[in-house]
This record gives sequence, structure tokens and C-alpha cells, in this order.
Amino acid sequence: MTEADPRQRPGTGQEEAARLLRGELAVVGLLREASNVTLRVRLSDGTDAVYKPVRGERPLRDFPPGTLAAREVAAAQVSDAGGWGLVPPTVLREGPMGAGMVQRWIPHAAEQQDRWLTACRPADLPAGWLPVVRGEDERGRDVVVAHPDDPQLLSVAVLDTVLNNADRKGAHLLADPDGRLWGVDHGLVLHTEPKLRTVLWGFAGRPLPAPERDRLTRVREALAGGLAAALGSLLSGPEVTALRDRVEELLEVGRLPQPPPDRYPLPWPLW
Repeated sequence: MTEADPRQRPGTGQEEAARLLRGELAVVGLLREASNVTLRVRLSDGTDAVYKPVRGERPLRDFPPGTLAAREVAAAQVSDAGGWGLVPPTVLREGPMGAGMVQRWIPHAAEQQDRWLTACRPADLPAGWLPVVRGEDERGRDVVVAHPDDPQLLSVAVLDTVLNNADRKGAHLLADPDGRLWGVDHGLVLHTEPKLRTVLWGFAGRPLPAPERDRLTRVREALAGGLAAALGSLLSGPEVTALRDRVEELLEVGRLPQPPPDRYPLPWPLW
């Protein structure tokens, strides 16, 4: 394995998830930029985490109410089942505002956001970066939004396709102090209808490398075992079936999908 292989990253899995279930949660801050109530909390053992109470979720037109926290937990379980390890340990538990999602805090620097997504003039596009969308800035000049051709990002793109992620913004990609990539904010995932909206369309049509096919195979095998039952406590039966179908289709087609021609394929905002 290479250093970029997400399966090497420490701190994922059942042990850390179990730690998040123990002790009291003390609120230490509010993440004001979040669209739903999102609190930074500290556990009794000093572990920092993010807490999103169900009662703080805004109603959405296309997702059932009160389900976003469970979807975040389901995303972490799928990530771990495939060996991606891209979603921080995440659990459902009681907190100061009632039941909600608790996820390990990933320390990161805001200035690293341009490492994963940038907007620049087409002539200034760095070598090895993949264009996603072209447009104009406030002065009418041509700009292109692009991301690097990075194996960690490719893994995120595959996982997002499996999860049917409707909200992969640039700000949802975090690099920890070791430079490892993590994906956060998975409340809008695992719908039965096609919802994929992402800033990673630069990988569209890319053949799946062998490590990604291996991860998809692991998810398929896990769904045939205990994963489907575990997800059944978080999702509806049709949503679990749709997940299984997406995994099978990806393995059969062998490449990442193209942007859909019949709906808007990008999140808003992009960051």
C-alpha cells in the first residue's frame, strides 16, 4: 500500500466509535457556517467531536425529516465496510439537545481548502488538475473550477457514488495535520433516487483502479452479511436496496459516472 491509501489511516472503526458513546458531552462552540445546528463538543476523556442534534435539522424538500444524523452514521459504516476509512468515526447518541450524530473532530487548517478545489483563469490551471465547471467571475472574465488528479480524491469520488452523495462541497474535504484526506457532512446521502451532486466531476468516466474495485467488492460482501441489517436500523429498506444496486452497477460498469444531463449536477455553493 502507498501512503495515500486510505486503508492505512489510523483511528477509524469500532474502537473509536465506542469511545464516542462514552461519557458526557460538553458544548464548547457553535459552527455558525453550518446550515443545520452543529456544535463542537468535548467528551469526558478530552476527545473533541462534532454534535448535530436531530432537533436542529432543517426540513428539506427531498429528504425525509429527522433522518440526516442517521445518514451520517450510515455513511461512516459504509466507508469502514469498504476499507475507505474516509469518514471520521460517527455514532448516534444522546447529547445536550437530545439524540444526534456525534463525529470525531478533524483538526484542519482553513487555508488548506485550496489544496482540493480552486477557481482560476483557464490559462493558470495547474498541471495535473482536472476541470469541473467553467464560468465567469464578477468582472466577466473566464474562470474554471478544478480539483487535483489525486488518488485520495478519487477514493472520495468512488465512495460518494456509492453513497449517492447530494452535497459534496469543497468545504467538506478536510486534510488533517498529517495531510490525510477526510470527508465530512454526509447528511444528504443514501437516497433511493439519483442525487449525486459533487465538485469531483473531473473524474467522470474514469475507470476504477483495482483498489477501488476491491473496496466495492468488500461492501457487496458486507451487505450480504451483517451490514444490511446494521444499516436497516438507520435507513429504509428501499434505501439499503438502492445502495446494493449502486455497488453492483459500479462493479459491472467499471468506471465512475458522467454528470447527469437531466438535472443540476453540482452542490450549491461549491465551497
